[in-house]
Amino acid sequence: MTTRRDLLRRALGCTMLGAARPRALADGVLRVGAIAPPLVLHTLDGRSIATRNLMGKVVIASFWATWCGPCREELPLLSKFYEQHRQQGLEVLGFSLDTPDALEAVRRVASTVGFPVGLLGSAYAGAYGRIWRVPVSFTIDRRGLLADDGWNDAHPAWTPGRLHRIVTPLLEG
Repeated sequence: MTTRRDLLRRALGCTMLGAARPRALADGVLRVGAIAPPLVLHTLDGRSIATRNLMGKVVIASFWATWCGPCREELPLLSKFYEQHRQQGLEVLGFSLDTPDALEAVRRVASTVGFPVGLLGSAYAGAYGRIWRVPVSFTIDRRGLLADDGWNDAHPAWTPGRLHRIVTPLLEG
């Protein structure tokens, strides 16, 4: 018979494992070439955009925060790329890790980008796991398959070269 103490011990062990391996939840689910786990962006203007409703488009799910310097450098680049390629079927969803008390700062940043932005609301993004570093992005191809797992890149911030290498072929195909 499992005692309450055994359950607590197991939970503590899982918690400690999660701290040592922040991607533990995502390790078993995220696989490039497999169906991308669903995400829903609740935008600042009250819309809900689900990745499952974007089949036929290339989707970049970008996780960022206003307090993150590399994020603030990446966002204008990502916005420009989005504006240049949205007619080819590119969608960018911006998930801010900021807390609700920073909503005005998020709104200021969101007003400078051309893609929809919303608050994530938690450090956890479903099967993508705990978002423990930013910026990080995940790219989903037109068939709904995970094309790029941002956790696998030592330097996950978008650069022109990285966008060209990862996203451009998906838009052309």
